[in-house]
Amino acid sequence: MRIGLITSAPDHPVLAATTALLTARGHRVEVLDPASGAPAGPPADVYLLKTHTPAGLALARALEERGAPVVNPAAATELCQDRVAMAERARRAGLPFAPTRAAADPAELLALVEAGELRLPLVVKSRHSRRHDLVARVDDPARLGALAREWPGEPVVVQPYLPSNGWDQKLWVVAGQLFCARRRSELAGPEHPELPDGTAAFGPAELPAERARIALRVGEVFGLDVYGVDLLDGPVEPVVVDVNAFPGIRGQAGAPEALAALALRVGGAGTPSAVPAVPAVPAVPAVPAVPAVPAVPGPRRDGADAGTPAPVDAGPGTAAG
Repeated sequence: MRIGLITSAPDHPVLAATTALLTARGHRVEVLDPASGAPAGPPADVYLLKTHTPAGLALARALEERGAPVVNPAAATELCQDRVAMAERARRAGLPFAPTRAAADPAELLALVEAGELRLPLVVKSRHSRRHDLVARVDDPARLGALAREWPGEPVVVQPYLPSNGWDQKLWVVAGQLFCARRRSELAGPEHPELPDGTAAFGPAELPAERARIALRVGEVFGLDVYGVDLLDGPVEPVVVDVNAFPGIRGQAGAPEALAALALRVGGAGTPSAVPAVPAVPAVPAVPAVPAVPAVPGPRRDGADAGTPAPVDAGPGTAAG
């Protein structure tokens, strides 16, 4: 079987280990650099899309149009790059996603805080998810002013900040198989000086059943086979704060084996996946409400004036932190 990797980093640990497993079984693995465009000749039996760049998405779409199965599909991958679209889909499916609202840039948020229309603390993120994007906890106007200077004109989303134990639960799923770790939250503040940096793995058996169900439900809702889900750790109700298409899954025993098996299964079936319609009936219970972030003006998705409010209430009134 021919397996294509759409990536500019084929030496990434999970891809390198998966490649070794596949080639050892006699399969041919081909690397497609997104910058090189679609290859000539018949497409491979299946492609793994391990990039989120516009060039990578365009290449994946071109291959899909030629009938090649792509994991994850370009449409599903692109959906997870827009945190406004992500929040909307999660809300419609009943997932307990952190309330999310859009704003034109951090300067607009600062103006709202100074006018008393937005409460602190809060979490500010780039609207468009990418490597080295903006993710910051804001406790005072000075911090927000610094972000406005550092990220001028950056479209953002804002979520309320909910104090936690300082850890995030990083859940990864490959074809329905769960992998888990706890990682010091990048939003952990001075109230958690004792927390070490790094990641501590734990087994799926230690994950509460409700959290495991939410993680698996995310794949159904977003049409993903390989993805990551970030949940707040601690005693609070489960709150999803981010979804990532084809994350790194570093240091997780069994992940390369699961990825290799998925590639062979999808390649053998020879049919591409598609982003599913959102079911009308919520599959996840609501989370008890806490005060929500006031509506934040932001850029409309329909191209209207940027000063027109565009709130996205992405779920029950809970928070990111």
